Amino acid sequence: MNAVIEAHVQQWLTGNYDEATREAVKALQSNPDELADSFYRTLEFGTGGLRGVMGVGTNRMNKYTLGMATQGFANYLKKTYPSTDIKVAIGHDSRNNSRFFAETTAQVFAANGIHVFLFEDLRPTPELSFAIRYLGCHAGVVCTASHNPKEYNGYKAYWNDGGQLVPPHDKNVIREVEAITSVDEVKWSGGDHLITPMGKEMDAAYIEMVKSLSVYPDVIARHNDLKIVYTPIHGTGITLVPAVLRAYGFTNVTVVEEQATPDGNFPTVIYPNPEESDAMHIGLLKAKELNADILLGTDPDSDRVGIGVKNHKGEWVLMNGNQTAVLAFAYMIEARKAKGAAQSNDMVIKTIVTSEMIDQVAKHNQINCYDVLTGFKWIAELIKAKEGKENFVVGGEESFGLMMGDQVRDKDAISAVAILCEMAAYARENGYSLFEKLMDMYVQYGFYLEHLISITKKGMNGQKEIADMMESYRQQPPQTIAGEAVEQLLDYQQQVGRNLITGETWTIDLPKSNVLQFVTKSGTKVSARPSGTEPKIKFYFSVNQPLPSRDQFDEVHAQLQAKIQTIIQDMNLN
Repeated sequence: MNAVIEAHVQQWLTGNYDEATREAVKALQSNPDELADSFYRTLEFGTGGLRGVMGVGTNRMNKYTLGMATQGFANYLKKTYPSTDIKVAIGHDSRNNSRFFAETTAQVFAANGIHVFLFEDLRPTPELSFAIRYLGCHAGVVCTASHNPKEYNGYKAYWNDGGQLVPPHDKNVIREVEAITSVDEVKWSGGDHLITPMGKEMDAAYIEMVKSLSVYPDVIARHNDLKIVYTPIHGTGITLVPAVLRAYGFTNVTVVEEQATPDGNFPTVIYPNPEESDAMHIGLLKAKELNADILLGTDPDSDRVGIGVKNHKGEWVLMNGNQTAVLAFAYMIEARKAKGAAQSNDMVIKTIVTSEMIDQVAKHNQINCYDVLTGFKWIAELIKAKEGKENFVVGGEESFGLMMGDQVRDKDAISAVAILCEMAAYARENGYSLFEKLMDMYVQYGFYLEHLISITKKGMNGQKEIADMMESYRQQPPQTIAGEAVEQLLDYQQQVGRNLITGETWTIDLPKSNVLQFVTKSGTKVSARPSGTEPKIKFYFSVNQPLPSRDQFDEVHAQLQAKIQTIIQDMNLN
């Protein structure tokens, strides 16, 4: 056992930790590998907060790592808002220990003299973002590990705009958290009178906000029998999605019974993530059985949404995040225009790894489309920067995230479900399906196909292996991709773009981020990005070519899929 691990273990065996924790550490000593992984480092409070496997140890999510993080966050809030009645909002999802973690967080904030608004029970993450703005809070926290497996939990930190922490607050909070070196520095109790529960009143305000996003309530009224199948995948969506769909006027909603009950063990899935086809499998079976019009699924904290529809052959298919985003952006832009609700200063925002087909849709409709770094906190930050100058309509990213309107400043699967169902009703009203709409857009703008692969590198050496991969690509970028010369290298860490043919360079006007993009003349793009929350490196592939007509969809789709597979083989990523 190395010295760092030994020191951490001894601190937990002899320090001010409860007896159950000390006994759990002793039990771990019979499993040296697990002991090492639990104590080899301190669980990092990153720019989005904490996320990790639950258990005892410095590298685990538990009462103590969470309490120290909250104390650091509280210290920063008190320095930032001196002589102020500071308010924070706290929520949690359906994961094991989430309620305990939320209550612990509330108690630490309250013990520091901070007024806490704590949801009475589990609620979707977007409602927490909404509550921060609605109540005029200075910050917020939601205890969730989003779509991670059941062993994980986490802690997302928010600022007063309802968005996750961005500079300078993210780094400043990290410094304050890192300054807490002992559990003895944490104020654990003594402020219960400062904790105010919230529930149905906030639900009602949030539902009214979501209702206000509807573009064509009259269309819904005519198609209120749209056959909708919804699965919350054992998460928080069950608390609001059925109510929101009722408020919109939909009357034919079937909730997937096997996945309706909130359960942190996620008994029917391994990954409770609508990006995973396995997580949507039971919902697909129900949609087929009922001959539904649309299937929707949300992850445990209800910030991600996946949809299933019938394709041009009448077969049920799951849309990827880019396809869903393209349809949602197009609907919000085109429907508002047709309704006369569009404004001359409307704007939309996407991330740098999201389909460039959205840029084409925005350009055609003469609306500004901005690119930001991966993560909805950057979308929220740009909305804030543009307030009073441009009107935000919709934002999204490829990882199944959408943000409708600006009252929630994080991805919001609840409002997305409502708008996606409205889109399906609007499509039915106009004699086409959502899949046919997508094919028509491919004919109009070009067929864009995207694909994502993630490579996991676990353990103590995982982060170094990922760093080495990125450095290798940075120093020796691929010269060709699928037989095409790489024309551009975009290095977001160095904030420099370079034309590899001419040598021309330019500045990338975005914050530093460890992302590399390789772009060919035809617009083929490969992006490499280490995950900020998991021991993974992600590769995003985007290819495109014209689609002359709907009839050639299958042929062109196969060609684009083959091209992506060639790229993966060329880069030795399979």
